[in-house]
Amino acid sequence: MTASRLEALASGEASFDPENPVLLYQQGDHRVYWMGIEEETSFRCNVYLLQDGDETVLIDPGNRAFFPVLRARLERLLPAGRPRHLLLCHQDPDVAASLPDWHALDPEVRIFSSPRTEVLLPHYGVTGLHLYDIEKQPLFSLPSGAALRFIPAPFLHSPMAFATLDTASGFLFSGDLFAALDIDWQLVIRDFASHRRKLDLFHLDYMASNAAALGFVRRLKGLTVTGILPQHGSVIPPALVPEALDYLRNLQCGLDLLYPDLML
Repeated sequence: MTASRLEALASGEASFDPENPVLLYQQGDHRVYWMGIEEETSFRCNVYLLQDGDETVLIDPGNRAFFPVLRARLERLLPAGRPRHLLLCHQDPDVAASLPDWHALDPEVRIFSSPRTEVLLPHYGVTGLHLYDIEKQPLFSLPSGAALRFIPAPFLHSPMAFATLDTASGFLFSGDLFAALDIDWQLVIRDFASHRRKLDLFHLDYMASNAAALGFVRRLKGLTVTGILPQHGSVIPPALVPEALDYLRNLQCGLDLLYPDLML
């Protein structure tokens, strides 16, 4: 099987059902799925599943209302619909509110997150979490020999938000970075110029500054990114990754717009 399906989805050569998991990548026992959506709003939330042998990571599992549907979809892929790990790129409810449900399903589930997020998770009414500190351990090895690389994205928009690079697929799970607001939605974009306005609707208000955005892009130097999978909006395929990174390099947002006379 061709490893990545992003270009085929972008071109229309491959179709998908939004009510079912969609395979985005497969190489041997390493797979990445988009888990589908239920929402018909401009603020759609994406959940992804990464499988590598016996290791399974549910990425930004989302709100509690989506939990029963998401679990049912996971049961098609995993025994009892139980992921071994949850990845929470920050603490917002659209990312993490279903945490109590996943923990009740499996109290041993491990949480990949940052210390600044971890201190807020008990406010969801759950304790006794098994936490993995992505600051102390920025690389998580997988059975295939691939790894998850956790890349800090401070103030984009949370103080210790982070993105995650899957070294097998080259997919960057970017959290709120590259999030887009869009009624006329597609799973994988075909044209970056028309997508820019949808990115602006989110980034201009939510992201801190150009310094934060440019600093994150510099953290990607030397890494291979073959797709960008944000928590809101559409996936960015390989051919459009360079334009997406240029967008972030040149982004004027947040404090740049509020206090232009104070910015260097």
